[in-house]
Amino acid sequence: MDLRAYYQKIRDTESKLVEQFPLLVSCQTEDGGKTGVCTEVSRSLAAKMLVEGTAREATADELRTFRRAQAEAKRAAEEAEAAKNLQFKVVSVDEVRKLTGAKGIQDRA
Repeated sequence: MDLRAYYQKIRDTESKLVEQFPLLVSCQTEDGGKTGVCTEVSRSLAAKMLVEGTAREATADELRTFRRAQAEAKRAAEEAEAAKNLQFKVVSVDEVRKLTGAKGIQDRA
């Protein structure tokens, strides 16, 4: 294997990548690599994986699906964090009457 040609090919591939962190989809490999796993990697690593044939660039549909899943996961994490910070207080009927000024609230026990 000509190492100069190998690294030149990696540099050429890296220079053609537009995004700072391109989305790649894995290809099946002999050492157990699974097909279809999407991941964001640095340009240098993406170029290496593309040259070695262990991954391919994601299509526009795969990119949209990945971004949507990321946004959903972020929203779920933010909701879970907000739920941790939720505080409540048990208030008696008399306190509710004082706070609201309501006279018609009856105790339903």
